[in-house]
Amino acid sequence: MLNRIVTVFFIAFVVATSALFFCVALVIWLLTVLFDNRLVLLHLFSSFWALVYLRAMPAGSARVEGRSTIRMRDRYVIVSNHQSTLDILMAFSLFFPFKWVSKAEVFKIPFIGWNMYLNRYIKLERGDKKGIAKMFVDCEKALAKGNSLFVFPEGTRSETGRLKPLKSGAFTLAKKMKIPILPVVISGTKDVLPKHSMIFHGGQKMSIRVLEPVPPERFAHLSAEDTGDMIGNIIAAEL
Repeated sequence: MLNRIVTVFFIAFVVATSALFFCVALVIWLLTVLFDNRLVLLHLFSSFWALVYLRAMPAGSARVEGRSTIRMRDRYVIVSNHQSTLDILMAFSLFFPFKWVSKAEVFKIPFIGWNMYLNRYIKLERGDKKGIAKMFVDCEKALAKGNSLFVFPEGTRSETGRLKPLKSGAFTLAKKMKIPILPVVISGTKDVLPKHSMIFHGGQKMSIRVLEPVPPERFAHLSAEDTGDMIGNIIAAEL
């Protein structure tokens, strides 16, 4: 019962504050869109927005490891395992500018989804061939402009926490654009907010860990599928 009460109060807090945060994001967008081509400042504000919710969450503590591994001026195809909706907040806590590749439904969420439009995050229409093709074009354009991408290549959340087979799309992009792959490991989020649940479970520890980047020379001779297997093995070994 206590977990349900805490969850209700947390959701109420998110609903009550998201409109305010969106208004600030809109002002930042208006002031920076003409000269900040990558919308870095807006993304960093969005990271702060996410961090407020992460810190306000009473259900568990969050830890970031390996942030120093990231070179702020470099671009990456960032790939991570996916356990929970909370993984999104954990990824923002890296405070590193990137473009999300996210399913189209998320963009429809009031204020939070609208902020994703402002940030020019990339929409994925799952099951729609034209939508998937457009997503790849948008990803290539974003990478060509110097952006990094953040992708959950499992495609959906893992209920057990074990890594599911990785889809090849992110690795096709990394190979084509000759960009390093940055593996990221998220742990503990499934224990705080499991898949198919809206109830937070307290007393858990969450972490996001950045591993060493994999340079394009290391997978240039591999297929996208074999590259995905290699990166999957790296991530699975750290779970």
